Amino acid sequence: MADEDEILDLEEEEEGEEEEVTDLSNSDVCTKYQEAAKIVNTTLEGLVSQCIPGAKIIDLCQFGTTVMQAQAGKLYTKKNSDGQLMDRGVAFPVCISVNDIVCNHSPLASEELEPLKDGDIVKMDLGCHLDGYIAVAAHTIVVGDVPKPPESLQNVSVAAYNAMLVAAHAIQAGKSNKDVTKAVERVATHYGVKPISSVRMHQMKRYVLDGVKEVALKEPTPDELEEGEEKLPNCSFEQFEVYAVDVAMSTGDGKARPGELRTTVFKRNVETNYRLKMKASRYVLSDVDKKFPTLPFTLRHFEDEKQAKMGITECVNHALVTPYPSLHEKSGEVAHFKCTVLLLPSGTARVTGLSLPEYLKIEGKEPDEETQAVLKELAEVAAKKAKKKASKKKKKKASA
Repeated sequence: MADEDEILDLEEEEEGEEEEVTDLSNSDVCTKYQEAAKIVNTTLEGLVSQCIPGAKIIDLCQFGTTVMQAQAGKLYTKKNSDGQLMDRGVAFPVCISVNDIVCNHSPLASEELEPLKDGDIVKMDLGCHLDGYIAVAAHTIVVGDVPKPPESLQNVSVAAYNAMLVAAHAIQAGKSNKDVTKAVERVATHYGVKPISSVRMHQMKRYVLDGVKEVALKEPTPDELEEGEEKLPNCSFEQFEVYAVDVAMSTGDGKARPGELRTTVFKRNVETNYRLKMKASRYVLSDVDKKFPTLPFTLRHFEDEKQAKMGITECVNHALVTPYPSLHEKSGEVAHFKCTVLLLPSGTARVTGLSLPEYLKIEGKEPDEETQAVLKELAEVAAKKAKKKASKKKKKKASA
């Protein structure tokens, strides 16, 4: 008969076996991040093709949502022991922000803005998850057949895109958030544009979009600190972490502010509870707790729009949800790019994000030396991967 110590050892061993590994050291977790990333990229490509003159923003948001849900629905179709399918779908609502709107614009059907027209600057932003493992991305395009966009827009787009690439490269195990901020500021200074200070990069974890570790696009000045801007604490990056590399830049003052548009994107504050007074508020919170307990959602997801608009106010007032207001930068043109990076043993892997559109590239202005070196290294790595992929494809074709 087993003695008490042996029984305790067996119980501890069983507990250890049951503990789920939720970082990139688990190959299944890594696969889920990569598959979610593929869905994000597919959705972005689809949205780019749909952004034509006359397209409605609400239709674009719904199109992106449908693509993500359909693509995610094709994966991991086997039910678990409880007869449930793995959780999957939208991790951040599709937002289509036009011209001076920087981000977070996902309108209600009753509050649609005018359709897209030639020359509009569109920033698209979205996220997908599989089993809570999140991939996000943002991209900037110009609508219609515009032979040559304004040079100022090309300049800020190249700056934001290069800053995203340089930041993604700088997020390596052992380095700090200050290293990344310096790299972004260097790129912005070289192109003579301003990072939008309210935009932050975040660590992501399972079901956590905005993790504790953050990266600022710029260090706040003494005046900005006096005005209440927050100085981020130092942090260092570790292997097996995941980050959203988020960069927005402006040809203006870089101060993005809430405007008159209704806020429609929110996220539940899981640590806050309150007995709500209004029936509409209780309806909203009950639905959020069932369907969106941790990840951001849009009011468009509610069947009863009127009730949702009424009820969300009390939820915000009592800090039950965090609002993501549509931010505006009216002093200049804005470009926004975002990618997801995985800190793997082989190095940092950028798994989401599209290439900078050819028409937004600027001729005759080379990046600074440090940025050039990083871009050259990234191009060499990409070329090696492409060569390896082509070789595999060739061998596979030959053996068929």
